[in-house]
Amino acid sequence: MEVAPSQTLYINNINEKIKKNVLKRMLYALFSQYGKVIEIVACKGIKLRGQAWVVYQEITSATTALRRLQGFNFYDKPLRIAFAKQKSDIVAKKDGTFQPRQKRQREEPTPMEVGDNDAPKSAPAVQAAPKQPKPVVNNVPHRILFAQNLPEECNDQMLTMLFQQYPGFQEVRMAPGNKGIAFIEFQDVVQAGIALQQLNGFQLTTTDTLHLTYGKQ
Repeated sequence: MEVAPSQTLYINNINEKIKKNVLKRMLYALFSQYGKVIEIVACKGIKLRGQAWVVYQEITSATTALRRLQGFNFYDKPLRIAFAKQKSDIVAKKDGTFQPRQKRQREEPTPMEVGDNDAPKSAPAVQAAPKQPKPVVNNVPHRILFAQNLPEECNDQMLTMLFQQYPGFQEVRMAPGNKGIAFIEFQDVVQAGIALQQLNGFQLTTTDTLHLTYGKQ
């Protein structure tokens, strides 16, 4: 029986080696490109490893994400995405249809029974970070983009997932000894400019914004 479109996406075939807190951040960065994500659920239980649920505010956002990210190569494994069979608790509470579920054994929680300590809000909580320096801006077009003030946990894989959707993308290089800086290389200036216009100001988490400028000649 075909499942009707909903605000909640069910994702499986996720690389099980990814730590839970990293997984939530990476999923948020990837899926929030297509709309406002209000919840991400990933569980530690053995039977639920390799699975996650992403809840959007709008059904149209979930539909677009499903279409665009189906089969996306996520940590060397293609994502399998479908609409969830059950309405998420956070959506049910908003529309007034929520009914408490019977508690199961702790080691096998259902995705919609995850407590406040396990489920993030719009994105996983982060500790307050020191005030970031004002981003350096270079307006001279260049095929290499310069990303700065990145959160400490941001890595080349996270940035690759964001930029590889744009034509001409070649690679991401993190600055050695400085996790807050990265260089993103494109085949030409035009392609780099398109990516800059689309992703500059992108919300990596609820507290971290992607700052992009052209690299220096």
